[in-house]
Amino acid sequence: MTHALIVDDDVDSVATLQELIASEKFTVSVAHTLRDARRHIALQQPDIVLLDLQLPDGNGMELFQDPQLVANSEVVLITGHASLDTSIQALRMGAADYLVKPINITQLQGVLSRVMKPAALQAEVADLNANLAQSGHFGLLWGRTQAMQRIYEQISRVAGTSVSVFINGESGTGKELVAQTVHDLSRRRKKPFLAVNCGAISPNLIESEIFGHEKGAFTGADKQHEGFFERASGGTLFLDELTEMPLELQVKLLRVLETGRFMRVGSTTTLDADVRVIAASNRPLLQAVQAGKLREDLLYRLNVFPIEMPPLRDRLDDVPLLADHFLRQIAAKEGKNKRFTAKALAQLQTYHWPGNVRELRNAVQRAYVMATGEVVDEQWLPKGEGAEPQVVLGASAAVPMPAPSITAPAPAAMPISVAPVAFESSGPSITMPLGSSMAQVEKAFILATLQHYKHHKEQTAAVLGISLKTLYNRLKEYAAEDAAAADKAAQ
Repeated sequence: MTHALIVDDDVDSVATLQELIASEKFTVSVAHTLRDARRHIALQQPDIVLLDLQLPDGNGMELFQDPQLVANSEVVLITGHASLDTSIQALRMGAADYLVKPINITQLQGVLSRVMKPAALQAEVADLNANLAQSGHFGLLWGRTQAMQRIYEQISRVAGTSVSVFINGESGTGKELVAQTVHDLSRRRKKPFLAVNCGAISPNLIESEIFGHEKGAFTGADKQHEGFFERASGGTLFLDELTEMPLELQVKLLRVLETGRFMRVGSTTTLDADVRVIAASNRPLLQAVQAGKLREDLLYRLNVFPIEMPPLRDRLDDVPLLADHFLRQIAAKEGKNKRFTAKALAQLQTYHWPGNVRELRNAVQRAYVMATGEVVDEQWLPKGEGAEPQVVLGASAAVPMPAPSITAPAPAAMPISVAPVAFESSGPSITMPLGSSMAQVEKAFILATLQHYKHHKEQTAAVLGISLKTLYNRLKEYAAEDAAAADKAAQ
């Protein structure tokens, strides 16, 4: 039988906890001090240690000072209050999870159902790392460059914990694959992984989709509906494009993260939320806070463990590997094998890939379809080497961007008095002065690209590497800002 050790000096709390754990078919032993805990571990290595932080002879974290003592045990902290400090401390010391007093029975049952020896998780990660050099992939992610190996290291570190993760990066860089890999290497892997694109759901429906609703809660609610939190129970909920979630719903999400409970729309009964939340955004996070798109308190609640995805242009050495992988996938689906020429793979590495990995996959798909024989050459692949226009930012290096020549107006107040600096470029560009906010740069960038492509929104979104829904949301914001500015000027 699976063995649990409770380390807590609260006699009444221990008695209740011992009974609950025993009802889950565990054998249970109890220690009231650190000294007793060490003795119990020496006599019988527990599968799980439920460890109180405040003990008569020291802090419960002191057990981690001897790495071998709890190396083969899953450690779950017991604390009087949940906090970011607790989460971070738990992660750094190697704890898998934490429970808040008074302990919620459902959450305890969830923790017990996921008991897994750390050695088993470490062995899986070791196997993935060992196969990386040969296979070129780590879980669902492909790439051997240093930038990707850093991502793999971060995933390996955080997957076995319960800590919230915030993945930031441009559209098309593989944020959902990172979230899925974290889930697959976690103790929650046997439960659902659900992904929600917060920018693709109508603001009028998103609360109902995430939290569910009762029959009759609103017009058209003809039956009870389980939201994503209920359907992902015990597993992982991936909230993509979180900055597109309405602010009033962000408040409710924060409450769920802090209390572990939620209510369906139209209900007065609270439900337990045993879900690990992983969030993602293609916006710079601090910029999103400043622009009023993301609550600062929610950012700090979710951004316990940040992962920054590199754009494909920063890991071009991975392009041939990714292209071959996509070509094999497409060939397996279509039933006809094809291969790239060396020249084709070399050409792929000269392009800057504004749409990142998603754009690369689309390019491979198109080239596969257009290739009449078994060889895919460079004819139908995008070309680089300066063929793309550039955006020029004041006192900053030029980066590729398809846009007409536009000079954005200087912000009303510049923090430092420096004249705008222009750089020569080989194609159309925009020039932004020093002191421009990221929101101003993004607005000029999007509108210029839209103008360049003659207001073809699908093509603009693809080039920018964002979803069509995100582009529509941005354009709606800009229209509202312009209308507000016009009203103010008219007064």
